[in-house]
Amino acid sequence: MRMNTSISVTRARLVRRALGAALALVASVPALAVAPASIAPDFTLRTLNGPNLRLQEQRGRVVMINFWATWCGPCRQEMPHLNRLYQKYKASGFVLLGVNVDDDTRNAAEVAAKLGVTFPVLLDTDKQVSRRYDLATMPSTVLIDRDGKVRYVHRGYLAGYEDTYDRQILELLK
Repeated sequence: MRMNTSISVTRARLVRRALGAALALVASVPALAVAPASIAPDFTLRTLNGPNLRLQEQRGRVVMINFWATWCGPCRQEMPHLNRLYQKYKASGFVLLGVNVDDDTRNAAEVAAKLGVTFPVLLDTDKQVSRRYDLATMPSTVLIDRDGKVRYVHRGYLAGYEDTYDRQILELLK
């Protein structure tokens, strides 16, 4: 009888340790600030051209937010594709907002001009919006429906992602 009690106590300790380790692991993983079906966190940022732009004012439109940096090679590779999508769908109620996270806004202006960016570039120099959207990867792209709900979140960029974006934008515009 004593042996069974000893085994039960040891087993209970192991279970408690395993549960404690699992809880610690879950607690250490940051919760996604943006996830599909959640309301996109509102923000107001200054545009490269000067005036402020508020996300909430875009309700009723399909919005793509692309977080990028000048030092990010995949970001620069993706920009011409994003520009084409913006030109293709802007008359249908599509808005593309390029949120630049560089400290020096001159770099953002220089790269945007060099790449021929025609969509609004917003400046997140203090990284407040980037933190709200829990960015860990550059570029990161968020697609928001007409009601302000996050529908798709993309981390990183590989050639061909623009085809996925195209399909998703078209679906949300319908």
